[in-house]
Amino acid sequence: MITITDVHKQFNTLHVLKGISLSVEKGKVVVIIGPSGSGKTTLLRCLNALEVPTSGSVQIGDVKLDFSKKVERTSIPKLRKQTGMVFQNYNLFPHMTALENVMEGPVTVKKEDKEKARAKAAALLTKVGLGDKLDHFPAQLSGGQQQRVGIARALAMDPQVMLFDEPTSALDPELVGEVLKVMKELAQEGMTMIVVTHEMGFAREVADEVIFMDQGVIVERDTPSHLFAKPREERTRQFLQHLK
Repeated sequence: MITITDVHKQFNTLHVLKGISLSVEKGKVVVIIGPSGSGKTTLLRCLNALEVPTSGSVQIGDVKLDFSKKVERTSIPKLRKQTGMVFQNYNLFPHMTALENVMEGPVTVKKEDKEKARAKAAALLTKVGLGDKLDHFPAQLSGGQQQRVGIARALAMDPQVMLFDEPTSALDPELVGEVLKVMKELAQEGMTMIVVTHEMGFAREVADEVIFMDQGVIVERDTPSHLFAKPREERTRQFLQHLK
């Protein structure tokens, strides 16, 4: 489903990603962990070209872009259509209701019929436990509820892959569980997911594979049971020790 080959990303002289190669099979959940500044979020944003890689290639489904050559601007939306992105800070439109937020992408980007998009948005909001909040504006919702609207909005675009960038880090602790519950349900339904998170319990329970990144490289990747119990690399051991 996803193939990343030798992806580099530089911001002027800052070399953030240093040759990342990674493949993810359809229906798998990959969790990326690591210290702040290790390149986790940049990698996620390179996957849908919110950040354009300096070099290397990204393939999602049957859409492949080689950033070592000149990439046509019209190609980037094709890549983005394969992914749904859930951000740390919700990014909802404050002047739109939950229903309108979820409808907006299908209507404006995919040119879906409004009534069809409305019915689909209502169904997705019900799926994430917000069937009674359709007409609420973001300011009337808790952080956890806003993040679940964000998940429904991403799902409304019928993505092949869901990308989560620390989706619970801006939430009060008591609201984290309601968002993780929705993510677990998506995983059980077979959605391909890449999740950047500090929620190690989620990684242990849901991930098929955990990747530890540091200083722009993949230091170690393994199943949760192996990586958390018996990490091979000293840097991984150091990181996990600080979490205890």
